Amino acid sequence: MKAFYAEEQKRHDPKAFLSSGAAKPNPEMPERVERLLAGAISAGYAIERPRNHGLGPVAALHTPEYLDFLEHIFERWQRIEGASAEVIPNIHPIARSGSYPASAVGQAGYHMADTACPISGETWQSALWSAWSAVEAAETVMAGAPAAYALCRPPGHHAFADVAGGFCFINNSAVAAQVLRKQAARVAILDVDLHHGNGTQGIFYARPDVLTVSLHADPVRFYPFFWGHADERGEGPGLGYNLNLPLPRKSADAAFLEALGVAFQRIRAFSPDALVVALGLDAFEGDPFGGLSVTTPGFSRIGEAIAKLGLPTVIVQEGGYLCDELGDNLTAFLTGFGGKKS
Repeated sequence: MKAFYAEEQKRHDPKAFLSSGAAKPNPEMPERVERLLAGAISAGYAIERPRNHGLGPVAALHTPEYLDFLEHIFERWQRIEGASAEVIPNIHPIARSGSYPASAVGQAGYHMADTACPISGETWQSALWSAWSAVEAAETVMAGAPAAYALCRPPGHHAFADVAGGFCFINNSAVAAQVLRKQAARVAILDVDLHHGNGTQGIFYARPDVLTVSLHADPVRFYPFFWGHADERGEGPGLGYNLNLPLPRKSADAAFLEALGVAFQRIRAFSPDALVVALGLDAFEGDPFGGLSVTTPGFSRIGEAIAKLGLPTVIVQEGGYLCDELGDNLTAFLTGFGGKKS
């Protein structure tokens, strides 16, 4: 099977973010790419470079106001006397209707949900190539491949239509789903990241053509806190097209697979023509964020179970942070799903 990745995705390299008010080293670092590439190759995937797909697939979901902000905010930020080396907001509106600030500081607060999505000089281009990897994988599946993997870095599932957050800027999984919609009447997104895919949920929350399902650590005491609860079912035409399956902290393979069975029941009821898997590997028991306790063999079982849905599938990389087993966990998932057989 094919995997897509561009070297430009490594250039995004902010050095710090704020956690609990303290500056800490940014865990979403370029080295993740090397571990993930090795994992995909070990699973028998052929790495290919995506094409430049322009702004069209991204602008289909993200507002022009937001995309203009992402492209230019770093340069504007550098003109602020005494500003931080990277764009990190210090003010956020409690409501986002009405006026739109003209200042870089105000716009940063408006378009960045938290202090965990620092923007550096290469962020815009890296985020575009990350999205284009997802587009290429989706087009490959549309052309008849049973599946394709997009090594998306930076990740995307915390990005809303006009808000960055949680190391995410462009919502790669949502972009892939929108591309698939060119041929597929209905698309399901299954998010198995440690953290709830709040941006993905937000983008499709009022739409009945894309089903969003997320398994994640219970947000009552875990990021992203304000989204991902079981009573969030969609709104308007999208009511009943969103399913959240929050799991207790430290849930391991058995609980995760049980919840996955519930997710499959809803996906089958939706009868989608294609599937996007938002693949977070940070549910791993040894991941630095430490929220869930899925094992490496567990990822293989998750991949195998998803493959049994029998749907054309785009696998989009989301989280999964530096630990010795990161590449092994990707290999396990992809092999379970249908990579190299041994």
